[in-house]
Amino acid sequence: MSPQRDTRLRAACAIDTDGRITFRLPAPPGAHPQLLLRLRPKKGRPETTRHVLDLEPERADGHRHAVLEPHPVLDEGRWDVYLLPEPGAERRRLRPGPRDLRTLVDGHLRDRPSPVTVRIPYATKDGFLALRAWRRTAHAEARTIDVTDRAVTVTARLHGAELHEDTTVRLRLRGTDTVRSLRPRIDDDGRGFSFTAGPGELTDGGGGAARIWDVFVRPTAEAPPIRVGRLLDDVADRKHVYVYPAIEADGTTLRPYYTVDNDLAIEVT
Repeated sequence: MSPQRDTRLRAACAIDTDGRITFRLPAPPGAHPQLLLRLRPKKGRPETTRHVLDLEPERADGHRHAVLEPHPVLDEGRWDVYLLPEPGAERRRLRPGPRDLRTLVDGHLRDRPSPVTVRIPYATKDGFLALRAWRRTAHAEARTIDVTDRAVTVTARLHGAELHEDTTVRLRLRGTDTVRSLRPRIDDDGRGFSFTAGPGELTDGGGGAARIWDVFVRPTAEAPPIRVGRLLDDVADRKHVYVYPAIEADGTTLRPYYTVDNDLAIEVT
């Protein structure tokens, strides 16, 4: 059954430094209203993961609130937010009210333990409330991307793991087994690092076709590669917000960009 879409239903939300999200909305109909969080399934797949939160009454003005605690950790993906007027009732999609995301703005300044978890409330393209969630064993947060006329320099910081003397940055050509390895410059604290890539590192004889190189860091020779991206702030969808200029050198054009998952990649033509 399709959920009702009542444009009057709006939920405000605020998130604290621990990732705890408080939802608040005017008293809805029903004796025991709840919030339903649904992990959006991939196209053609059934729904499999949901969380239900009780909406508790507030004495002051008749509003109700629900709290999503940091645990259990949400699976990585997009979570749509619905109102259940009472358990088992037909769900109703919620629109966003005010969103207080101030604690997320400087989230990249705090070191995160493993697993690295992120939750960002946001408005969908069609104007409804949703959460963007990431859950990774470790994460390399891109901080600055400096584009010159000859190369791209990326500064990043590792969360949930530590760098070692044999750390490498790995540029993997998407859809192939081709990998380019670079030696990064490592900060004294063993967490921050930077690297520079230019046409010499990102050519593979592929002719004029566009190629995409995904960016990873490997803390040690035996460790699995860790994706480099930018997750630790208040931007849920970065691809069309952070746009970088292209480099044209030696007959090659390079352009760094963020993917739909907010991971860092470099496009080469």
